[in-house]
Amino acid sequence: MNGHLENKKQGVNSMKLEALTRRSEEIELKLALPTSDPSSLGKQLARTPALARRKATHLHLHNVYYDTPEQILRRERVALRIRRLGSDARPQWLQTLKLGGRGDSALSQRGEWETAVPDAALALDALEATPWSRIDPDGTVFRALAPCFVTTFDRTSWSVHKRDGSVVEVSLDVGQIAAGDKSAPICELELELIAGQPAVLFDLAQQIARTIAVLPSNLSKAERGYALAQDSLDMPLRARPPSLASDMPLPEAAQHVLREMFCQFTFNLNALRTSDDPEVVHQARVGWRRFKSACRLFKPALSVNAVPSWQELQPLLTFLGDLRDLDVARTETLPPLADAYAAGDARRTKAWQAMGQALMQAADLQRKAVRYALKEPAVGVALLATTQWLEGLSGPNGPDDARVEPEMTLRRWARRRMVRLHGQLRLALKDAGNPVSQHRARIFAKRMRYGIEALRPLLPKRRAQRWHQQATGLQTSIGATRDVRQAGVLAARLEADGGLVEFLRGVAVGQER
Repeated sequence: MNGHLENKKQGVNSMKLEALTRRSEEIELKLALPTSDPSSLGKQLARTPALARRKATHLHLHNVYYDTPEQILRRERVALRIRRLGSDARPQWLQTLKLGGRGDSALSQRGEWETAVPDAALALDALEATPWSRIDPDGTVFRALAPCFVTTFDRTSWSVHKRDGSVVEVSLDVGQIAAGDKSAPICELELELIAGQPAVLFDLAQQIARTIAVLPSNLSKAERGYALAQDSLDMPLRARPPSLASDMPLPEAAQHVLREMFCQFTFNLNALRTSDDPEVVHQARVGWRRFKSACRLFKPALSVNAVPSWQELQPLLTFLGDLRDLDVARTETLPPLADAYAAGDARRTKAWQAMGQALMQAADLQRKAVRYALKEPAVGVALLATTQWLEGLSGPNGPDDARVEPEMTLRRWARRRMVRLHGQLRLALKDAGNPVSQHRARIFAKRMRYGIEALRPLLPKRRAQRWHQQATGLQTSIGATRDVRQAGVLAARLEADGGLVEFLRGVAVGQER
């Protein structure tokens, strides 16, 4: 009898827990908002056709994120937080567990379990209906949890109901992340899919992006909080080629490779908004060049008609290229040549210093031009279109005009493509006696290098290593000559001392010979 009553009591408790716990796969599109005036964003959004005449709700949210001193949850790509909402007199508390998504796209899909709890303390029983036991089977992790960082922001939300039954919650979050004595701003837009297909998120985002500048963002608030705590926020993101399996379908391999490269590009664009590190500029350009090179590499697997236009990105890309030329000249190319030019001569030393100052001022102005370009709505529209295109590459409605032999394996395809690219590089090297031909050879060397790095697991090890070394060496040697020549062009453009300009031209000619 007592056993029956105990079982009944446990069943009631289980029902209560299920009622309190909301389990879902969160599908969300995250957009950074590169504006200089966050306070006006709410009114601007309310005037957009997509959100006009829809009632907005307002919440002030305070969130404390927890982890162990060793950051076990971060390593597992898990976030655990306590959220306070409501008035100070009558606060409500929610405990949320989130599992990490892919991390290489602004469109995230991840597990989320949200539970009402009585106060600000973490509740272990609220994790019973979640995958927590996989992470912490004996409770050791839970006992070691401590506050790691805090996010505090004002949220303005609109619920958008479409005629086809789709529902999207659009949330504007403005506030800050705090970790110890460090802080960073929050200014972002989240579009969460409540009902319908993910395509509706992109449709709505495109409508908003036509009038408000956005940048696709692959970092959650939790990831930004961890980065802030470790002083790594806005650090440059370098290439991290994904692992490819030899039995992977070609469209899926293309998606994995292209998504990682585009992520490198957009991540560094976001970092450029606040970082003055020349390496962030460099890695943004590397990400774009890798992406464009891989689009050529995977062209047979891509739907030609569906590839989005990147024409609206051209002004931004030009500004980035000009800024990179200035950064390379002042930080890499010219410093080793200073002593050879000045040779202890006071007049020459003064001329060199004046040129260095002019280059720094020009770089500062060019960096402002890049940041201004990031605030152009057309840039966000183009980046969103590319994000959506990448998400559809390997889906059921993926490329229908791919020109690949059905029986060809990914490994065989990869080897054929690299042999062909190596042949193009050899032809380019036969006629590399002038700057134009050298530039063409350098482009093929870059494509060769990026292709090998992306497809390395599928290529013969020794040949891939040999060709990679050749491509890297050519890119470096031809690039060094080009950089000296470009430094001379920049010096002349900035009206540097005539003798100094001639010196740089002479160095470039000597390297070419």
